[in-house]
Amino acid sequence: MRRCLVVIVLALLVAGCSSMAGRRHNERRGHFVTRTLKLEGRLYRYQVFVPASKVPQPRPIVLFLHGSGERGDNGRDQAEVGVGPYLSQHTADFPALVVLPQVPDDEEWLGVNARMAIATLDAASAEFNADPQRTYLTGISMGGYGAWEIGLMQPQRFAAIVPICGALKAPRDERRTLYVSLVAKEADPYTAAVTQLKHVPIWMFHGAKDDSVPPHDDRALYRAAKGVGANVRYSEYPEGNHNAWDATYADPAMWKWMFKQRLR
Repeated sequence: MRRCLVVIVLALLVAGCSSMAGRRHNERRGHFVTRTLKLEGRLYRYQVFVPASKVPQPRPIVLFLHGSGERGDNGRDQAEVGVGPYLSQHTADFPALVVLPQVPDDEEWLGVNARMAIATLDAASAEFNADPQRTYLTGISMGGYGAWEIGLMQPQRFAAIVPICGALKAPRDERRTLYVSLVAKEADPYTAAVTQLKHVPIWMFHGAKDDSVPPHDDRALYRAAKGVGANVRYSEYPEGNHNAWDATYADPAMWKWMFKQRLR
């Protein structure tokens, strides 16, 4: 009996040490957590990247919007492409919270899904003590469209926006649902978008050889931005195709620029 008690006590001690070691590991490195959100009768799963505990609070927060291939309801695929792999490689030094919501199959970052993305940002900001002066928005492909849509919904909220291989208009006839609704009825949607976001720092990225979402909309947005004096940058990769996000998220200059921006 005594021997059994000794074994049980030792097992509890080992479990306790393992738990403490796991907590210390999470404190030293950032990690992903899964959360759920119920909105307008729908249940959504989303991810939050929580940085290492050494990151001072309140912490910057980034809302990331995925592309078409990561749609679904498993709450995981949106972390597999775009910013997610970069975060997994930089768990020890990435200095911000990142929220990664997920759009259901065959839907866009429009309507309830845009409201859902904002709601996940609200929830994560409250739970993890985000800095409202350092809230950022980025998205890839379909999420690049979403970055414009959500940026236009809340133009006073974001300290900077980074749309990657996005656009305003549908890229082809078979995907007419992919567009930015808030400027769709404007005679000149490009000027309308950059005028409404005139005081928000924006840095667009695109591959010159993108055959999924050609870069002409980003070029038109940049021309319009220069015309109205908007705070917009544009970088185009001469040999880049659609996955411009890999080079963009791997670029320290982009992150340095983003995290320098603050609401005033």
